[in-house]
Amino acid sequence: GYGRWRAGRVGGSYDSKVGFNAYELRTSDALWGGAGAEISSTGEEYSLASTQIHFQLEGREIIRHGSFDEWRKDPTLAPPRQHKSEPEQPAGQNREPKKDESLYPEYDYSEGERNSRGYKWGMVIDLSTCVGCNACIVACQAENNIPVVGKEQVARSREMHWLRVDAYFRGAATNPSGVYFMPVPCMHCENAPCEPVCPVHATVHSAEGLNDMVYNRCVGTRYCSNNCPYKVRRFNFFLYQDWNTPSLKMMRNPEVTVRSRGVMEKCTYCIQRISGARIDAEKEGRKVRDGEIKTACQAVCPTEAIVFGDYNDPSSGVAKLHAQRHRYDLLADLNTRPRTVYLSAVRNPNKALG
Repeated sequence: GYGRWRAGRVGGSYDSKVGFNAYELRTSDALWGGAGAEISSTGEEYSLASTQIHFQLEGREIIRHGSFDEWRKDPTLAPPRQHKSEPEQPAGQNREPKKDESLYPEYDYSEGERNSRGYKWGMVIDLSTCVGCNACIVACQAENNIPVVGKEQVARSREMHWLRVDAYFRGAATNPSGVYFMPVPCMHCENAPCEPVCPVHATVHSAEGLNDMVYNRCVGTRYCSNNCPYKVRRFNFFLYQDWNTPSLKMMRNPEVTVRSRGVMEKCTYCIQRISGARIDAEKEGRKVRDGEIKTACQAVCPTEAIVFGDYNDPSSGVAKLHAQRHRYDLLADLNTRPRTVYLSAVRNPNKALG
Protein backbone atom coordinates (compact mmCIF):
# COMPACT_ATOMS: atom_id res chain seq x y z
CA GLY A 1 0.00 0.00 0.00
CA TYR A 2 0.95 3.66 -0.31
CA GLY A 3 0.29 4.47 3.36
CA ARG A 4 3.98 3.81 3.97
CA TRP A 5 7.16 5.00 2.29
CA ARG A 6 9.18 1.81 2.74
CA ALA A 7 8.37 -1.90 2.93
CA GLY A 8 11.34 -4.09 3.76
CA ARG A 9 14.13 -4.42 1.22
CA VAL A 10 11.97 -4.43 -1.90
CA GLY A 11 9.35 -1.73 -1.33
CA GLY A 12 11.12 1.60 -1.43
CA SER A 13 14.06 3.03 0.52
CA TYR A 14 15.21 6.18 2.30
CA ASP A 15 16.23 7.70 -1.02
CA SER A 16 13.33 6.41 -3.14
CA LYS A 17 10.08 6.48 -1.21
CA VAL A 18 6.98 4.74 -2.57
CA GLY A 19 4.30 6.49 -0.52
CA PHE A 20 3.72 8.39 2.69
CA ASN A 21 4.13 7.40 6.31
CA ALA A 22 0.58 7.47 7.66
CA TYR A 23 1.79 6.72 11.19
CA GLU A 24 2.98 10.31 11.49
CA LEU A 25 -0.69 11.20 11.90
CA ARG A 26 -1.38 8.37 14.33
CA THR A 27 0.92 8.91 17.28
CA SER A 28 0.80 7.31 20.71
CA ASP A 29 -0.87 10.48 22.00
CA ALA A 30 -3.70 10.24 19.45
CA LEU A 31 -4.28 6.60 18.56
CA TRP A 32 -7.95 6.90 17.65
CA GLY A 33 -8.43 10.60 16.99
CA GLY A 34 -6.86 14.00 17.20
CA ALA A 35 -7.50 17.72 17.09
CA GLY A 36 -5.72 20.76 15.80
CA ALA A 37 -4.58 19.27 12.50
CA GLU A 38 -4.32 21.62 9.54
CA ILE A 39 -4.26 20.98 5.80
CA SER A 40 -2.20 23.17 3.51
CA SER A 41 -1.09 22.97 -0.10
CA THR A 42 2.52 22.08 -0.83
CA GLY A 43 2.25 23.11 -4.45
CA GLU A 44 3.27 19.64 -5.56
CA GLU A 45 1.25 17.14 -7.57
CA TYR A 46 0.79 13.44 -6.84
CA SER A 47 -0.99 11.08 -9.20
CA LEU A 48 -3.41 8.47 -7.86
CA ALA A 49 -4.19 5.16 -9.57
CA SER A 50 -7.82 4.13 -9.09
CA THR A 51 -9.54 1.19 -10.74
CA GLN A 52 -13.01 2.51 -9.88
CA ILE A 53 -13.13 4.64 -13.03
CA HIS A 54 -12.06 1.79 -15.32
CA PHE A 55 -14.63 0.06 -17.54
CA GLN A 56 -17.44 2.44 -16.64
CA LEU A 57 -20.88 1.72 -18.08
CA GLU A 58 -22.69 5.02 -18.31
CA GLY A 59 -26.45 5.10 -18.13
CA ARG A 60 -26.91 1.41 -17.29
CA GLU A 61 -29.03 0.09 -14.43
CA ILE A 62 -26.17 -2.05 -13.13
CA ILE A 63 -27.11 -2.50 -9.51
CA ARG A 64 -30.59 -3.14 -8.14
CA HIS A 65 -31.47 -2.00 -4.66
CA GLY A 66 -34.45 -0.98 -2.60
CA SER A 67 -35.95 -0.80 0.85
CA PHE A 68 -37.71 -3.67 2.57
CA ASP A 69 -41.08 -2.05 1.82
CA GLU A 70 -40.20 -1.74 -1.87
CA TRP A 71 -39.12 -5.37 -1.92
CA ARG A 72 -42.47 -6.45 -0.48
CA LYS A 73 -44.30 -4.58 -3.25
CA ASP A 74 -42.06 -5.86 -6.07
CA PRO A 75 -39.58 -8.61 -5.08
CA THR A 76 -37.69 -8.25 -8.36
CA LEU A 77 -36.78 -4.60 -7.65
CA ALA A 78 -36.42 -4.26 -11.42
CA PRO A 79 -36.32 -0.77 -12.98
CA PRO A 80 -39.44 0.03 -15.03
CA ARG A 81 -37.60 -0.02 -18.38
CA GLN A 82 -35.74 -3.27 -17.75
CA HIS A 83 -37.41 -6.61 -18.42
CA LYS A 84 -37.32 -9.18 -15.64
CA SER A 85 -35.09 -12.24 -16.00
CA GLU A 86 -37.00 -15.30 -17.14
CA PRO A 87 -36.44 -18.69 -15.52
CA GLU A 88 -34.35 -21.11 -17.54
CA GLN A 89 -36.23 -23.82 -19.41
CA PRO A 90 -35.00 -27.34 -20.14
CA ALA A 91 -33.43 -28.10 -23.48
CA GLY A 92 -35.42 -29.97 -26.10
CA GLN A 93 -37.82 -29.57 -28.99
CA ASN A 94 -41.02 -29.25 -26.94
CA ARG A 95 -40.15 -26.21 -24.90
CA GLU A 96 -41.88 -22.87 -25.38
CA PRO A 97 -39.81 -20.17 -27.13
CA LYS A 98 -38.60 -17.40 -24.86
CA LYS A 99 -38.66 -13.68 -25.51
CA ASP A 100 -34.87 -13.65 -25.52
CA GLU A 101 -34.42 -16.60 -27.89
CA SER A 102 -31.03 -16.73 -29.60
CA LEU A 103 -29.03 -18.64 -32.19
CA TYR A 104 -26.54 -19.84 -29.58
CA PRO A 105 -26.61 -23.59 -28.90
CA GLU A 106 -28.82 -24.82 -26.06
CA TYR A 107 -26.47 -26.79 -23.82
CA ASP A 108 -27.66 -29.87 -21.98
CA TYR A 109 -25.83 -30.58 -18.74
CA SER A 110 -27.54 -33.86 -17.94
CA GLU A 111 -25.19 -36.65 -16.94
CA GLY A 112 -23.73 -38.34 -20.01
CA GLU A 113 -24.50 -35.48 -22.41
CA ARG A 114 -21.44 -33.89 -24.08
CA ASN A 115 -19.20 -35.87 -21.70
CA SER A 116 -20.91 -34.09 -18.83
CA ARG A 117 -20.81 -35.59 -15.36
CA GLY A 118 -24.11 -33.92 -14.55
CA TYR A 119 -22.75 -30.76 -12.94
CA LYS A 120 -23.75 -27.21 -13.77
CA TRP A 121 -21.62 -24.83 -11.77
CA GLY A 122 -22.72 -21.33 -10.90
CA MET A 123 -22.39 -18.53 -8.39
CA VAL A 124 -24.81 -16.22 -6.56
CA ILE A 125 -23.61 -12.97 -4.99
CA ASP A 126 -25.82 -11.29 -2.38
CA LEU A 127 -25.48 -7.52 -2.66
CA SER A 128 -27.31 -7.04 0.64
CA THR A 129 -24.45 -8.55 2.60
CA CYS A 130 -21.38 -7.46 0.61
CA VAL A 131 -19.47 -4.80 2.56
CA GLY A 132 -16.78 -4.10 -0.03
CA CYS A 133 -13.88 -5.32 2.11
CA ASN A 134 -11.93 -6.58 -0.96
CA ALA A 135 -10.87 -9.78 0.81
CA CYS A 136 -12.13 -11.72 -2.21
CA ILE A 137 -9.74 -9.86 -4.50
CA VAL A 138 -6.72 -10.66 -2.33
CA ALA A 139 -7.72 -14.32 -1.95
CA CYS A 140 -8.23 -14.72 -5.69
CA GLN A 141 -4.87 -13.10 -6.38
CA ALA A 142 -3.07 -15.45 -4.00
CA GLU A 143 -4.92 -18.58 -5.14
CA ASN A 144 -4.48 -18.08 -8.87
CA ASN A 145 -0.91 -16.75 -9.15
CA ILE A 146 -2.08 -13.34 -10.32
CA PRO A 147 0.76 -10.79 -10.60
CA VAL A 148 0.86 -7.40 -8.90
CA VAL A 149 1.61 -4.97 -11.72
CA GLY A 150 2.25 -1.74 -9.84
CA LYS A 151 0.83 1.74 -9.86
CA GLU A 152 2.06 2.78 -13.31
CA GLN A 153 0.36 -0.13 -15.08
CA VAL A 154 -2.83 0.20 -13.03
CA ALA A 155 -3.05 3.84 -14.13
CA ARG A 156 -3.07 2.52 -17.71
CA SER A 157 -6.02 0.19 -16.98
CA ARG A 158 -3.74 -2.84 -17.02
CA GLU A 159 -4.57 -4.27 -13.60
CA MET A 160 -4.52 -8.05 -13.54
CA HIS A 161 -6.79 -9.14 -10.69
CA TRP A 162 -9.63 -11.34 -11.97
CA LEU A 163 -12.21 -9.97 -9.57
CA ARG A 164 -13.12 -6.35 -8.97
CA VAL A 165 -15.49 -4.70 -6.49
CA ASP A 166 -17.45 -1.78 -7.93
CA ALA A 167 -18.93 0.88 -5.66
CA TYR A 168 -22.20 2.65 -6.43
CA PHE A 169 -23.49 5.64 -4.50
CA ARG A 170 -27.14 6.46 -3.89
CA GLY A 171 -28.46 10.00 -4.02
CA ALA A 172 -26.75 13.18 -5.14
CA ALA A 173 -23.17 12.88 -6.34
CA THR A 174 -22.04 15.67 -4.04
CA ASN A 175 -23.79 14.25 -0.97
CA PRO A 176 -24.61 10.53 -1.37
CA SER A 177 -26.94 8.94 1.15
CA GLY A 178 -25.72 5.37 0.77
CA VAL A 179 -23.21 3.09 -0.91
CA TYR A 180 -23.53 -0.36 -2.47
CA PHE A 181 -20.76 -2.76 -3.44
CA MET A 182 -20.80 -5.25 -6.31
CA PRO A 183 -18.13 -7.94 -6.78
CA VAL A 184 -17.70 -8.63 -10.51
CA PRO A 185 -15.89 -11.85 -11.50
CA CYS A 186 -16.30 -13.62 -14.85
CA MET A 187 -19.97 -14.29 -15.52
CA HIS A 188 -19.32 -17.66 -17.24
CA CYS A 189 -22.11 -16.90 -19.70
CA GLU A 190 -24.13 -19.57 -21.45
CA ASN A 191 -24.16 -17.32 -24.51
CA ALA A 192 -20.62 -16.07 -23.98
CA PRO A 193 -19.75 -13.22 -26.38
CA CYS A 194 -16.05 -13.97 -25.94
CA GLU A 195 -16.20 -17.51 -27.32
CA PRO A 196 -17.20 -17.05 -30.99
CA VAL A 197 -14.71 -14.23 -31.64
CA CYS A 198 -11.58 -16.12 -30.61
CA PRO A 199 -9.81 -17.20 -33.83
CA VAL A 200 -7.91 -20.06 -32.14
CA HIS A 201 -10.60 -21.38 -29.76
CA ALA A 202 -8.57 -20.40 -26.71
CA THR A 203 -11.78 -19.67 -24.80
CA VAL A 204 -14.19 -22.59 -24.87
CA HIS A 205 -17.39 -23.81 -23.23
CA SER A 206 -16.83 -26.83 -21.01
CA ALA A 207 -19.13 -29.81 -20.47
CA GLU A 208 -20.01 -28.40 -17.05
CA GLY A 209 -20.83 -24.92 -18.32
CA LEU A 210 -17.59 -23.16 -17.46
CA ASN A 211 -16.07 -20.62 -19.79
CA ASP A 212 -12.55 -22.06 -19.84
CA MET A 213 -9.26 -20.56 -20.99
CA VAL A 214 -6.68 -22.65 -22.85
CA TYR A 215 -3.53 -20.61 -22.26
CA ASN A 216 -1.25 -22.39 -24.72
CA ARG A 217 -3.68 -21.67 -27.57
CA CYS A 218 -4.00 -17.95 -26.86
CA VAL A 219 -2.17 -15.71 -29.33
CA GLY A 220 -3.17 -12.44 -27.67
CA THR A 221 -5.58 -10.92 -30.18
CA ARG A 222 -7.68 -9.58 -27.28
CA TYR A 223 -10.86 -9.96 -29.34
CA CYS A 224 -12.45 -11.71 -26.37
CA SER A 225 -11.78 -8.75 -24.10
CA ASN A 226 -13.23 -6.34 -26.64
CA ASN A 227 -16.39 -8.45 -26.93
CA CYS A 228 -16.89 -8.99 -23.20
CA PRO A 229 -19.60 -6.60 -21.96
CA TYR A 230 -18.55 -7.12 -18.33
CA LYS A 231 -14.86 -6.28 -18.92
CA VAL A 232 -13.55 -9.03 -16.66
CA ARG A 233 -10.72 -10.34 -18.86
CA ARG A 234 -7.09 -9.42 -18.18
CA PHE A 235 -4.18 -9.37 -20.61
CA ASN A 236 -0.50 -9.90 -19.77
CA PHE A 237 1.16 -6.92 -21.43
CA PHE A 238 4.51 -7.88 -19.90
CA LEU A 239 6.23 -10.95 -18.53
CA TYR A 240 5.34 -10.35 -14.91
CA GLN A 241 6.38 -13.80 -13.72
CA ASP A 242 9.84 -14.83 -12.57
CA TRP A 243 10.49 -18.55 -12.96
CA ASN A 244 14.16 -18.50 -11.91
CA THR A 245 14.27 -16.97 -8.42
CA PRO A 246 14.06 -19.93 -6.01
CA SER A 247 12.41 -17.97 -3.20
CA LEU A 248 9.47 -17.09 -5.45
CA LYS A 249 8.70 -20.68 -6.42
CA MET A 250 7.28 -21.49 -2.99
CA MET A 251 4.97 -18.50 -3.26
CA ARG A 252 2.91 -19.88 -6.15
CA ASN A 253 0.02 -22.30 -6.17
CA PRO A 254 1.36 -25.41 -7.97
CA GLU A 255 -2.15 -26.34 -9.15
CA VAL A 256 -2.56 -23.17 -11.22
CA THR A 257 -0.73 -22.44 -14.47
CA VAL A 258 1.67 -19.49 -14.36
CA ARG A 259 0.83 -17.36 -17.38
CA SER A 260 3.27 -15.65 -19.72
CA ARG A 261 3.36 -12.45 -21.74
CA GLY A 262 0.74 -12.07 -24.46
CA VAL A 263 -1.82 -14.36 -22.82
CA MET A 264 -5.37 -13.48 -21.81
CA GLU A 265 -6.65 -14.68 -18.44
CA LYS A 266 -9.74 -14.40 -16.27
CA CYS A 267 -11.74 -15.93 -13.42
CA THR A 268 -11.99 -19.72 -13.73
CA TYR A 269 -14.35 -20.40 -10.79
CA CYS A 270 -11.19 -21.89 -9.21
CA ILE A 271 -11.26 -24.82 -11.64
CA GLN A 272 -8.41 -26.48 -9.74
CA ARG A 273 -10.66 -26.80 -6.68
CA ILE A 274 -13.53 -28.10 -8.79
CA SER A 275 -11.28 -30.74 -10.37
CA GLY A 276 -9.88 -31.79 -7.00
CA ALA A 277 -13.33 -32.26 -5.47
CA ARG A 278 -14.58 -34.09 -8.57
CA ILE A 279 -11.64 -36.52 -8.49
CA ASP A 280 -12.17 -37.23 -4.79
CA ALA A 281 -15.88 -37.84 -5.40
CA GLU A 282 -15.18 -40.23 -8.30
CA LYS A 283 -12.73 -42.20 -6.15
CA GLU A 284 -15.46 -42.67 -3.54
CA GLY A 285 -18.15 -43.42 -6.12
CA ARG A 286 -20.38 -40.48 -5.29
CA LYS A 287 -21.38 -37.02 -6.51
CA VAL A 288 -19.73 -33.84 -5.31
CA ARG A 289 -21.57 -32.72 -2.18
CA ASP A 290 -23.09 -29.29 -1.81
CA GLY A 291 -20.60 -26.98 -0.11
CA GLU A 292 -17.67 -29.31 -0.78
CA ILE A 293 -16.24 -26.82 -3.26
CA LYS A 294 -15.53 -23.29 -2.10
CA THR A 295 -13.94 -20.83 -4.46
CA ALA A 296 -11.17 -18.68 -3.01
CA CYS A 297 -13.39 -15.60 -2.95
CA GLN A 298 -16.20 -17.50 -1.24
CA ALA A 299 -13.90 -19.04 1.36
CA VAL A 300 -12.68 -15.68 2.69
CA CYS A 301 -15.89 -13.63 2.44
CA PRO A 302 -16.62 -12.53 6.04
CA THR A 303 -20.33 -12.00 5.38
CA GLU A 304 -20.85 -15.10 3.19
CA ALA A 305 -22.08 -12.92 0.34
CA ILE A 306 -20.71 -15.36 -2.27
CA VAL A 307 -22.23 -18.82 -2.74
CA PHE A 308 -20.94 -21.36 -5.28
CA GLY A 309 -22.36 -24.72 -6.23
CA ASP A 310 -24.21 -26.96 -8.67
CA TYR A 311 -27.35 -25.54 -10.29
CA ASN A 312 -28.34 -29.08 -11.31
CA ASP A 313 -28.80 -29.99 -7.63
CA PRO A 314 -32.16 -28.45 -6.61
CA SER A 315 -31.31 -28.87 -2.93
CA SER A 316 -28.03 -26.96 -3.18
CA GLY A 317 -27.69 -23.54 -1.61
CA VAL A 318 -26.82 -21.89 -4.90
CA ALA A 319 -29.90 -23.37 -6.64
CA LYS A 320 -32.19 -22.15 -3.87
CA LEU A 321 -30.74 -18.65 -4.04
CA HIS A 322 -30.99 -18.69 -7.84
CA ALA A 323 -34.73 -19.29 -7.49
CA GLN A 324 -35.26 -16.17 -5.36
CA ARG A 325 -37.41 -13.54 -7.01
CA HIS A 326 -34.95 -10.73 -6.34
CA ARG A 327 -32.24 -12.64 -8.23
CA TYR A 328 -31.20 -10.89 -11.44
CA ASP A 329 -28.66 -11.16 -14.26
CA LEU A 330 -26.18 -8.38 -14.86
CA LEU A 331 -26.92 -6.70 -18.22
CA ALA A 332 -29.71 -9.21 -18.83
CA ASP A 333 -30.85 -7.35 -21.95
CA LEU A 334 -27.75 -8.63 -23.77
CA ASN A 335 -29.01 -12.22 -23.37
CA THR A 336 -25.62 -13.55 -22.30
CA ARG A 337 -27.35 -15.77 -19.68
CA PRO A 338 -24.59 -15.49 -17.08
CA ARG A 339 -23.88 -18.22 -14.54
CA THR A 340 -22.84 -15.58 -12.00
CA VAL A 341 -26.00 -13.86 -10.83
CA TYR A 342 -26.90 -11.36 -8.12
CA LEU A 343 -29.44 -10.88 -5.37
CA SER A 344 -30.69 -7.30 -5.24
CA ALA A 345 -29.56 -5.23 -2.28
CA VAL A 346 -32.40 -4.91 0.22
CA ARG A 347 -32.04 -2.43 3.08
CA ASN A 348 -34.34 -2.06 6.07
CA PRO A 349 -33.23 1.17 7.78
CA ASN A 350 -34.73 2.44 11.00
CA LYS A 351 -36.98 5.30 9.88
CA ALA A 352 -36.76 6.91 13.30
CA LEU A 353 -33.05 7.48 12.74
CA GLY A 354 -33.65 9.26 9.44
